[in-house]
Amino acid sequence: MSDQISPPTDDRPIVFRGGTVVTVDTEHRVLAHTDVLVIGQNIAAIGTDLAVPDGTFEIDARGGIVMPGMIDTHRHMWQTAMRGYGADWTLTQYFVWYYLEHGKSFRPEDIHAGNRLSTLDAIDAGVTTTVDWSHGLRTLEHAEAALDALSSSAGRYVLAYGDIFAGPWEWTADPAIRRFITENNTGSEKLKLQLAFDVTGDPTFPERAAFEAARELGVPVTTHAGVWGATNDDGIRLMHENGFMNPETVYVHAATLSEDSYHRIAATGGSVSLSTESELSCGQGYPPSWILRQHGIPVSLSVDTSVWFSSDLFSAMRSTLGADRGWEHTKAHEKGDTVTHSHLRAEHVVEWATRGGAASLGMDFVGSLEPGKRADIVLIKNDASPSMFPILNPSGHIALQAGRGDVHTVMVDGVIAKYDGRLLGDTIDSVRKDIEATVDYLQSELGDPVWAQGMNPDAPEAKMLDNPYTYTEYKDGSTHVAAADTTERQPATTS
Repeated sequence: MSDQISPPTDDRPIVFRGGTVVTVDTEHRVLAHTDVLVIGQNIAAIGTDLAVPDGTFEIDARGGIVMPGMIDTHRHMWQTAMRGYGADWTLTQYFVWYYLEHGKSFRPEDIHAGNRLSTLDAIDAGVTTTVDWSHGLRTLEHAEAALDALSSSAGRYVLAYGDIFAGPWEWTADPAIRRFITENNTGSEKLKLQLAFDVTGDPTFPERAAFEAARELGVPVTTHAGVWGATNDDGIRLMHENGFMNPETVYVHAATLSEDSYHRIAATGGSVSLSTESELSCGQGYPPSWILRQHGIPVSLSVDTSVWFSSDLFSAMRSTLGADRGWEHTKAHEKGDTVTHSHLRAEHVVEWATRGGAASLGMDFVGSLEPGKRADIVLIKNDASPSMFPILNPSGHIALQAGRGDVHTVMVDGVIAKYDGRLLGDTIDSVRKDIEATVDYLQSELGDPVWAQGMNPDAPEAKMLDNPYTYTEYKDGSTHVAAADTTERQPATTS
């Protein structure tokens, strides 16, 4: 059996032959030497030695892992043109650079370029669905540019509409923005919408109008919650007391919250998007996976922004396992105990990176490999890499051994977008000039000294911000209240 030189561009059936299939279904089945047949948009069958229609294109998956496409529930795609620029930033420096000083410099074409590069970046790493947490949309033209980049690219996307330069109660009241959301909130499986804004904790709760707008427009809300120096328990309490917490709400980070807030999230059925690389490095708070597990709060994973971090969910899975286990060991050692069994397992973070993301976005038609579901499929196979042999623990291999360079094939909705390690259709060359133009423009706009200093920021005179949001004068020092003693909040069981 051998692959054809190139995959089909027509609607012929496609079969992945003989791989280890990690289904991520409710039974957590892992099937050795198994085929996955795709007909049209859907997974038609999963089994051994499947009979297939004449003309079916065969992909040799032997020695590889076939898994669901990964789902990223929080990525600031518009910032991708600045990849790695803020490698040494703190969260404060990110707020200063984007929120206070230079975020307004981005033109619609810069948003478009960043999004286009980010779509290729996601597909290349096996991410088939991405939430574009697009909080740089200061004009309707910026929003149209962001949407055009997503809708013209391979993959599924959620445009989370946001504007950090205006109050959410202001931009959600704009008739043009409401019309834009209504016209594009069509129920398409390939493009969905959310509203993206934060809740400052202002007791007057000006964000009420934005929540009401979301309800009227029929779109979910995603919000940065529990972020040190920006949002805290007051925002959760105000949302809950006013009836705006529901199962569709996605809380990003949720890292500096009290037990009361976690109870409210759990009771109302919301989910948390963990950006563990970001939380570990920036200072939003220690990644709260361990306490989310205790409360039974659904979890998904996300990249956050490649202005800092890795842009793949392999890194997210790996860092999440490390952070959770590191916390568990540290807390046990403080009490003189030893952890003999890890409570967070590789299969859990694989589920969070796939089925967990689908659940948080209300996309039950993807996230696992099951007949009848949409064919969003990733084949991890790299016969030239010693790190891809042997595969003994498939979930462990996905979470701790594999990387984007091992992504052989990516399929979205039954259409192959990456094959034999190479992107198909639009490639990096199609966006390179636009990215270079954006970088040249921003460097010119800021000037060489400011540009260089941005990558090597001095220590600010004021080391903490009580409010990074320029659209409100409200400030609350309680976002910097000393963290509660978490020594007693031990993981569920140690031995």
